[in-house]
Amino acid sequence: MRRKRKVEIEEFPGDGSFASEVEGQLTIDVYQTPDEIVVQSTVAGVDPADVEIDATSESLTIRGERQRSQTVSDSDYYYQECFWGKFSREVILPQEIDPDRAHSTLKNGVLTVHLPKIHKDRTRKILVKREG
Repeated sequence: MRRKRKVEIEEFPGDGSFASEVEGQLTIDVYQTPDEIVVQSTVAGVDPADVEIDATSESLTIRGERQRSQTVSDSDYYYQECFWGKFSREVILPQEIDPDRAHSTLKNGVLTVHLPKIHKDRTRKILVKREG
């Protein structure tokens, strides 16, 4: 005869209000191409309207919220490993970027932010125009 085992779920001490105040931190990949810095993160289940991205020439901040589609009682969970609620991540960039040309996409649950590099070391030819 088989016995069922009760799975213990670790809980926060107190009245449970702490868990609702916790903000998750996104895991990210950051890499470069010759012309841009790329930041990627998995945000499966997040509506693009619930994602906010702020970029400066030196940093990137991603904020958002993953909404539950249904309400499940804590006592009904066997495992609860997915993070639901507000999340954020701030990254200090390894190189200066042009935030005005930055853009992002969300495809198959993967957020990709493209941050064009500012190439201070590139030489540009400037034409001299004759006046008069």
